[in-house]
Amino acid sequence: MKRNYHVEFDLDFRRNTYKGLYIALEGIDGAGKTVQSERLLSYFQEKGADAMIINEPRRTGLIGRVINEFLQGRVKIPAASLQYLITADRIAELDELILPSLQKGGTLISHRCFWSAVPYGILDQTDGKVNYEKGNTIIVAQSILSMYFQVLVPDITFYLDIPPKVGLDRLSKMGGALEYYEKLDKLKKVARGYDWMIKKFPEEFTRIDGDREPEKITGDLIKIIENYKR
Repeated sequence: MKRNYHVEFDLDFRRNTYKGLYIALEGIDGAGKTVQSERLLSYFQEKGADAMIINEPRRTGLIGRVINEFLQGRVKIPAASLQYLITADRIAELDELILPSLQKGGTLISHRCFWSAVPYGILDQTDGKVNYEKGNTIIVAQSILSMYFQVLVPDITFYLDIPPKVGLDRLSKMGGALEYYEKLDKLKKVARGYDWMIKKFPEEFTRIDGDREPEKITGDLIKIIENYKR
């Protein structure tokens, strides 16, 4: 016999109340997050700020090594298991690195953050067709809006918006084998997942045209950061 149970609750995001600044760069693979993270790091260091780049997912440590092996195609695990491994590592990084740094007044530039779990999770939880209803489940399951544990939302989240074909071209030019998500059909679905998520939480994202010269993109990022008020 089929049984349906209805569960409903309202929660706000866990916000940064510390002295430090938490910035995240989101986007599909090949969007330019690494380049812009490094350029922002240089900007803050020139200003004398205590700044560092952090990454999600991490590729080191006990959990990070398993994640890396999967993304490199050397081990196989269920896609849902991957997402929960990334969540576990995200929680560890929050306690070990993010909160202590922000409490001391540091500036964190995050190459991805918990937001990535939604578009990539939507892709992993569907066979061929993207089911956006899965997004609401993932938002709770991945500790984004959860009564059990909530990760910290960045002060500023930039979404570097590029066409999937541009992302794939950039990745191909870098050389080396492409990773698990670095295929055109997956990039297209992930991009649609980001569009769905940004429409759902429009005030949490600043969309940036990422298909331009790096200097112009950096200029836009810095302008927004300098005008930011918590």
